[in-house]
Amino acid sequence: MEVWLQNVTFGALVGGLYGLAAVGLALVFGVLRMLNVAHGELIMLGGYATFWLFTLWGLDPYASLLVAGPLLFAVGVALYEGLFGRLVRLHEESKIQLSILIGFGLALVLHALAILAWTADDRAVTAAYAGRVLHLGPLVVPLTRLGGLAVAFAALAGLHLFLQRTDAGRAIRATAEDWEAAFLMGVPVRRVYRMAFALGSALAGVAGSLVAVSDAISPAIGLSWTLKALIVVVLAGLGSIFGTFVAGVLLGVAESAAAFALGGVFREVVGLVLFVAVLTLRPQGLFGRGL
Repeated sequence: MEVWLQNVTFGALVGGLYGLAAVGLALVFGVLRMLNVAHGELIMLGGYATFWLFTLWGLDPYASLLVAGPLLFAVGVALYEGLFGRLVRLHEESKIQLSILIGFGLALVLHALAILAWTADDRAVTAAYAGRVLHLGPLVVPLTRLGGLAVAFAALAGLHLFLQRTDAGRAIRATAEDWEAAFLMGVPVRRVYRMAFALGSALAGVAGSLVAVSDAISPAIGLSWTLKALIVVVLAGLGSIFGTFVAGVLLGVAESAAAFALGGVFREVVGLVLFVAVLTLRPQGLFGRGL
């Protein structure tokens, strides 16, 4: 029982990071109706930003969140203005299809540039507290994982408050609900689209920073993190920020339990099985109205 509890706890800690990685993708799709399949590469860039800030200047990885987030926000603005913003006038189905194609090409370009710039080697941030653990009774909790869960929860709580309590957040929610009605009410829809895309990219940067602290980063991690985010978005639907967070935790727990019970090779399989099952039985997701 203690071993099972340890695995469930570790899965929940990893799942919190899954949830944070998925929220940015869900925000972009929910507002712009575009699917940025280069989301994992943005996570990769956030991880490298934290790694180099730590390696070159000794900046604590959690403090580097204050740099990686705004940096990826700026990258998101540039990508929207240069690539994705050209699709906003198209029909919803065309936007989804073309955004997938653009995102796929962007992922390939960022992957190749990352290899040229930093090689294909795995890198990780090894802060002084990287190997420390917290003992909670029979449980052993890595401090970096616990810190990552706390940061993920804080980021999602901040996003929730932003969307609910600020004029800009209300504009984003109104545009996601009905952009034509929002436009007639005076909402600057194009600026809202740009802000939503940039916020999604910033959340990817924060997630990448946490990945650099708790896992290895390399140019190849983009695809795997995009798939994780897509699975979590499908599990949660598009109903709520915290629904996405909970779906990420559920995926992390399911992966950890499957790896313990069936073997490590089944860790990735369980996510795909859940993906297909939810699409078949509850296409609106567990918490929202679905894609």
